[in-house]
Amino acid sequence: MCMIKVEHLRKEYPNVTPLKDVCAEINKGDVISIIGPSGTGKSTFLRCLNQLEEPTSGTVTVDGQVITDGKCDISLVRRKMGMVFQSFNLFSNLNIIDNVISAPVNLLKVPKEQAVSEGMALLKRVGLAEKAYNFPDELSGGQKQRVAIARAIAMKPEIILFDEPTSALDPTMVGEVLSVIRSLARDGMTMMIVTHEMKFARDVSNRIFYMDEGGIYEEGTPEQIFEQPLKEKTRAFIKRLKQLTLDITSTSFDFIGFESRIEAFGREAFMSPRIIRNIQLAFEELVAQNIIGKLEFAGNGLPINITIEYSETDSNAYMVITYGGDIYNPFTDGDELSSMIVKKLSSAYEHSFDSENRIRLSFT
Repeated sequence: MCMIKVEHLRKEYPNVTPLKDVCAEINKGDVISIIGPSGTGKSTFLRCLNQLEEPTSGTVTVDGQVITDGKCDISLVRRKMGMVFQSFNLFSNLNIIDNVISAPVNLLKVPKEQAVSEGMALLKRVGLAEKAYNFPDELSGGQKQRVAIARAIAMKPEIILFDEPTSALDPTMVGEVLSVIRSLARDGMTMMIVTHEMKFARDVSNRIFYMDEGGIYEEGTPEQIFEQPLKEKTRAFIKRLKQLTLDITSTSFDFIGFESRIEAFGREAFMSPRIIRNIQLAFEELVAQNIIGKLEFAGNGLPINITIEYSETDSNAYMVITYGGDIYNPFTDGDELSSMIVKKLSSAYEHSFDSENRIRLSFT
């Protein structure tokens, strides 16, 4: 069942357009984590869904109502959509139980005695029943955020939007908030969560939106996005890749200069000296001693494109070499000694051919 449908959503500000063309469907029971680099419109997208930000164009339909239509009573729609902000937004002059029951009593007209009973049950659920009569400034950041979640649930929403709920917290407090959100997910609550907590996003979600270039750049299951992303920017973001690109356009290229660039890149990426040296030696044996010699003999195959990547998440490095010409696999057809050295230097290696030769080496 589709709860929210977003069609060609666009949001412009005077100097920037964070959302250019966003289309999405959110179904009942979905737990969607929205990830991506800073400044790619993740929070803006969330705020457009409940009209805290008015879209420049496009439509948002919630439970059959087009909320981007000026005739829509947005206050009624918002009752179906809880919102948890990164800055808590608790009322500092109210104690905790009054923060939780304020909206049910004033908007839903729930009798106060009933609201207090239900509010205490919610505070117990988030582990804060004993803090019911404290004030917000007496709570830690993690406790405040748990109260904010209880307050959102108190309105019995059909969906909850979380805008970076842990970004303002000390790392020691993040776990307690994520634990509450996990509990909601197990209960089947429909949620959209802007987050930088990648492990949490992978564990709790059934869908991932990766946002970039003004829209949902790639979406899929956690397994697809985190293990086999289809697009290069997604892959670089997930693996926190740092990258160096080298292009060899002549067989008499500046070998010493290229090796120096590899070393400088490795140091900037905080690679271990061993991995840097292994990449340099593999470059020397495979490219300078082997592939270049073959291309000089064959008279074609240039340019040679070399990409070196380093992943901050697993401390692994990769070197991808592509070149033209006929099929030439240096591991089977090239210099035997060079091939043996490269195999020992790398943790994995492969050659493939699809209109051009491609070699991929891994270094751990």
